[in-house]
Amino acid sequence: MVEITGTSVAAGMGAQPWRLADEMHPLGVGCRAVAAEHVRAFHRHEPEENQCSSAVVRHIRAPVHLVWSLVRQFDEPQKYKPFVSRCIAQGDLGVGSLREVNVKSGLPATTSTERLEHLDDTEHILSFKIVGGDHRLKNYSSIVTAHPETIDGKPGTLVIESFVVDVPDGNTKDETCYFVEAFIKCNLKSLAEISERLALQDYTEPVDL
Repeated sequence: MVEITGTSVAAGMGAQPWRLADEMHPLGVGCRAVAAEHVRAFHRHEPEENQCSSAVVRHIRAPVHLVWSLVRQFDEPQKYKPFVSRCIAQGDLGVGSLREVNVKSGLPATTSTERLEHLDDTEHILSFKIVGGDHRLKNYSSIVTAHPETIDGKPGTLVIESFVVDVPDGNTKDETCYFVEAFIKCNLKSLAEISERLALQDYTEPVDL
């Protein structure tokens, strides 16, 4: 875990401490600096006093178009999110569309109602907000971005997922961040495994799973 003090680009915000978890430390400090710049540019959260915010980074050995073709499927998050058992989407899958997500048994949640806030296929940005459901993640908002990079001389992708969420009564900010980060890390690990497997099969166009 890397603790960084970044300056928010949102109007009226001063220096705000935020966390950056890099999932591929061997790539070195320089890669963390690149990730930090992307966070400052695209991950604009404004946490209140009773909220926490963090960003998780994953380097994936697959081209960005392939990775993004999985991430952008707002109506089918179960394609790479292992804790999602079912998803029913409403609307035209544009901004404002809703999805009802069922969570696998054994977790401290059963359902989550989520609204698509932003989808940019050029900059590779997806943002959603949890607006209902049976869980403890109140006022949860997430931003996912995908950025092309080179890994060992081959096309790769830097994926960053950030969030802001209320800190539940009885928990600290650190406890809440670690809990949410654990889920995001599992999701990004699955995304990496699926993307890298497809890349090895020599896919050159976005996949339709």
